[in-house]
Amino acid sequence: MHGDPATIRKILTELGDTWAVVGLSNNRDRAAYGVARTLQRFGKRVVPVHPKAETVHGEQGYASLAEIPFKVDVVDVFVNSSLAGAVADEAVAVGAQAVWFQLGVIDEDAFARTREAGLDMVMDRCPAIEIPAL
Repeated sequence: MHGDPATIRKILTELGDTWAVVGLSNNRDRAAYGVARTLQRFGKRVVPVHPKAETVHGEQGYASLAEIPFKVDVVDVFVNSSLAGAVADEAVAVGAQAVWFQLGVIDEDAFARTREAGLDMVMDRCPAIEIPAL
């Protein structure tokens, strides 16, 4: 299962509150924008990661995970499935504790690699849907 309730709860309540949101920009029409706002309402620090490195919801953006000068706890991935595996690998490299692939973002090999590296992972789920239920 790619999103068992225990792992979802652990990521959302125990692993830390700094979330890098890959694919987050100031485009209000994109799902990442609203999900990031919801995560902030639940006390998460949301760090935008996007090639434009825009400041979003009051937080400085970065062009890549490697450019973030502090530890991130969770990497929330809003990119096409074909690009998501590389993001998961980068999350492992920067020392994140968990990776969260959003609804529709599916890469079975990346899921297996990330879990083998010791990170918690959820795939094809949305934290903005899950967190209010906790």
